[in-house]
Amino acid sequence: MAKTIAVLGLGIIGSRAADCLRKDGHLVRCWNRTPMDREDICDTAVEACAGSDFVALYLKDGIAVREVFEKIKPSLNPQQVVLNHSTIDLETTNWLHAQCQEVGCGFLDSPFTGSKVAAGEGSLVYYVGGDKETLVLSHPVLEATSKEIKHLGPVGSATIVKLATNLISASTVQALSEALAITKSHGIDSKVFTESVLSNACGSVLAKMKLPTMADGDYDTHFSMENMLKDSRFALKLADDAGIDLPGIRTTSECMQNRCEKGDARLDFSALFKAYE
Repeated sequence: MAKTIAVLGLGIIGSRAADCLRKDGHLVRCWNRTPMDREDICDTAVEACAGSDFVALYLKDGIAVREVFEKIKPSLNPQQVVLNHSTIDLETTNWLHAQCQEVGCGFLDSPFTGSKVAAGEGSLVYYVGGDKETLVLSHPVLEATSKEIKHLGPVGSATIVKLATNLISASTVQALSEALAITKSHGIDSKVFTESVLSNACGSVLAKMKLPTMADGDYDTHFSMENMLKDSRFALKLADDAGIDLPGIRTTSECMQNRCEKGDARLDFSALFKAYE
């Protein structure tokens, strides 16, 4: 059954998710902080949310989520469900849940994994935290943009898992950068090295995706450096709250900060390799 969905945030993922929802037959109303030329665009976030069944947030960070939600909160009602797909800090996830409880509307903590290509193909993977009844209600909407929906537990669980998995991705790309730098400096062809990695236990989908483009100096943005830096800081905050020291991601976070300061913030986070070019 077709639903009316407000999509707030039309970045790399949000814009493609909105397209997939439309292709699936849903009525989509979009809004973006930076004006965009789309036939389904609305002038304000409140206008996009008016009469919607679902409000899907694909915003940049916790600051944006709080600012936008405070604007739309007075217009929300108990018949709506808010789906937060933004990768944010745990404190903001819990705040957003509490705000939705005040309104009486449903809420799912539902960040995704998958970048530009997956979003365009409607094959994201959603990590979901929240009650099962709201998830069942939201399933048709989530299915339109994903290939897998994983219910992990209560609100907050999905945020924690997403930040932990992004920690692994950031650390892996830093390790790939260092390994590629060593092999190239000693005359090993990058294709030979990539094939060797993929035959090794350390091979992965991420290595297969990133190594060839890193070797070619192609940093077309699938997931930006500034966004991965943001997520690394959220992971470090979770670690600090738990009294855990994470020297690996702390160092990688410093490397990403350095690349951002050198003007690479909006490049793909695989531009970590630029430090060795």
